[in-house]
Amino acid sequence: MKMLNFLDLKPEAFGLDISDLSLKILKLKKKKNFLSLASFGEAEIKPGIIEGGEIKNVEALGKIIKEAVSKIKGEKIKTKYVVCSLPEEKAFLQIIQMPMMKEEELKKAIYFEAENYIPLPMEEVYLDYQIVKPVINHLDHFDVLIIAMPKKVIDPYVLALKKAGLIPKILEIESQAIARALVRNGVSPSSLLLIDLGATRSSFIIFSGYSLRFTSSISVSSQKFSDAIAKNLKIDLNEAEKLKIKSGLKEGEKIFEILSPLLKNLIKEIKICLFYYHTHIHHEHLPLDSKEVEKIFLCGGGANLKNLANFLSFELRTPVELSNPWSNILPEPLKEVPELSYEKSLSYATALGLALRGIKEK
Repeated sequence: MKMLNFLDLKPEAFGLDISDLSLKILKLKKKKNFLSLASFGEAEIKPGIIEGGEIKNVEALGKIIKEAVSKIKGEKIKTKYVVCSLPEEKAFLQIIQMPMMKEEELKKAIYFEAENYIPLPMEEVYLDYQIVKPVINHLDHFDVLIIAMPKKVIDPYVLALKKAGLIPKILEIESQAIARALVRNGVSPSSLLLIDLGATRSSFIIFSGYSLRFTSSISVSSQKFSDAIAKNLKIDLNEAEKLKIKSGLKEGEKIFEILSPLLKNLIKEIKICLFYYHTHIHHEHLPLDSKEVEKIFLCGGGANLKNLANFLSFELRTPVELSNPWSNILPEPLKEVPELSYEKSLSYATALGLALRGIKEK
């Protein structure tokens, strides 16, 4: 977030994606005309240290981060600067319209206008904004994406990073990082739905033009899929995870039956998200047909559930594809590097987006 981009320093930085039960680290380096993977790694976070995106034990998280950085695969991380994710479910996001004015005046005006959209006192939140480039030119106003998050959520992240010996260069919500990784060249003339199927929750991110348009989170998660399989088949979670990926969704078979209630809930939540976007989010400076989501991209570890993309495509009557988290890093059509398989890369989408910002804002 801009307010936390300390002193406008531009040293090299690595990406750190923190969720309730795990963290992922990734650093990029420049290689001729492209970028390549320099370092990566991950670590588990014990239940209770972070709950629903809120850090409950700063000391413990700081130790986990510090150890994970020291045990990184690939090149040793020498920089202390980090671009870190913030929990999607704690953020308030809105696109507002502002009259044309000078930048200094705009900053003050946005602050006052934001009070109408953020359900917390302004002194209790950190506020960031971004002027959104129009897809169709306009002259009479700015489109501005505002993002706010409670200070009581952000401050413990800053403290945990400092306890790990790191310096937070930039903090940003997960959807910003995911869109940076998945949306080719950062622009889409049509609306896209990006679905991040994580371990403890799933995020819906709608991107159109040059900007995020809408985000939401639900409790349906990859972990719940594995838990349901393990419980029904009386096997451990590791076996359930492997079975989920190997067998996948095939109508009439056991795994499909077990996951059917969760899948129905997932479909229902996606439809609610799409309906809300179609009926509430509209702007005359987007192409007329961009209101309809034309394609859905999947990322996150849960995207590896075999046949999930085909299943969702059939149920939603919309093309659904596994995403390419390397689309703005590697030359087309590459989707993986030797050290990090494509399947594994799907769970590193947020970390890749964070690392991209870390190297581009050097």
